[in-house]
Amino acid sequence: MGRLSTSPPPPRATELRRWTLSDATDLRGLRAALHKELTGTVLAEDAALDEVPELIVLIATELATNALRHGIPPTIVRLLATDGCLVLDVADHDLSTIPELADTRPVGSGGRGLQIAQKLSLDVGWYATDTTKNIWATFPRT
Repeated sequence: MGRLSTSPPPPRATELRRWTLSDATDLRGLRAALHKELTGTVLAEDAALDEVPELIVLIATELATNALRHGIPPTIVRLLATDGCLVLDVADHDLSTIPELADTRPVGSGGRGLQIAQKLSLDVGWYATDTTKNIWATFPRT
């Protein structure tokens, strides 16, 4: 399994919005609220996921699902901004594990959120605080 780079997100990032998730039923609300935060509109059920806001929503869902499934709740999702990019930061409270890329799992078996984030974002990494393990991904500002 591969490892992610260990480093904090950009230091001058400003928090735009924060969501706290306790279980998978909170994911739908996260997707809708995050898309509205990014675009001012609600994400349509059949919307194509090819623009930056939709990609951020997709990756937020993948990373939050991983955190809810494999971490210790609550999962905290933050949308941050710097001068040049948007930062998605997803935290859980399990400090006993290190994020790993699931590169050996069969397609369709799940656990590919980090790989998807690496392919669709500018950069991905992780860091730990005293109480959380955070995975972040950066995106261009549109």
